[in-house]
Amino acid sequence: MFLTLLERSWSLAQHNIGTLFRTGWAYILVLVAVNFAIGATLSPTAGFSTVSYMTEPVAAADEGGLRLLAVLANALLGFSIAIAYVRRILIDAHDFPLSIGKRTLNVILNQILLSLIGVAALVPLIITALLLAAVTAGIGLFLLFAAPFVALMVVQKFSVILPAAAVDDPLTLKDSWRATSGLGWAMAFSALVMSLLAGCLIGLWMLALQALNAVLPADPTMIQIRSALFPAGLTLIGVWIFASLHATFYGLIRERFAARLGLTRTDYETADARRVIARKKAEKALARVRRLRKP
Repeated sequence: MFLTLLERSWSLAQHNIGTLFRTGWAYILVLVAVNFAIGATLSPTAGFSTVSYMTEPVAAADEGGLRLLAVLANALLGFSIAIAYVRRILIDAHDFPLSIGKRTLNVILNQILLSLIGVAALVPLIITALLLAAVTAGIGLFLLFAAPFVALMVVQKFSVILPAAAVDDPLTLKDSWRATSGLGWAMAFSALVMSLLAGCLIGLWMLALQALNAVLPADPTMIQIRSALFPAGLTLIGVWIFASLHATFYGLIRERFAARLGLTRTDYETADARRVIARKKAEKALARVRRLRKP
């Protein structure tokens, strides 16, 4: 199932690059404009020592405030692009080019909730690993390295609430956890590989801008354009990779969207069989616990 999820996610991303730009073109223009404006405000007389204002060292407190504003603006526009992208893929929506409202707020709140769940899962695991390390260093060290991946698995099992919120599906955390039974580790491995891919693409984007910087003249306007393109490209890469990944996850728990995402009937039935097996195992475990509690 891991290979299926990875293959389908990457295939979905590859075949929908055009969709990303067609649905998000207005947001992308605003994204570049916002980064250009903030970069121009932070631009020193001699220009930037790195590829973008986002990668420059913070020299003053007010620069830190502007940098934080830039991060928030990029995140807001990134969520807006992701919503438009997922809605076009899943329900063929043709929304107004610029639309930030309740749906966007719901997705952002869900993302914040997922981040908190990840922290809540990670902290106890790290504490347990450190305590075990004091007794058995080998097991404690293993758990310390495994803790982030376990937390990632937990987050991914809940993550389908993001595409669900984008298409106004009232999917709850409880529903998400149950619907992804048997898929957690496959989802976690897929998310890890796609994260590494996103990191590589961001690195290539930075190298491309640095090469452009070496070829084109050091004109102040061009420096600002390159500076704005880095965070804008970073945002688009993240949206493209992770929106495609989570849309694929969502397709596995919502059969009516499977065909639109390129998932075959076999893929869906395999995922459903895994859920049934995982549910039966959980029911047996609960039954054993109840028997042990009986006097």
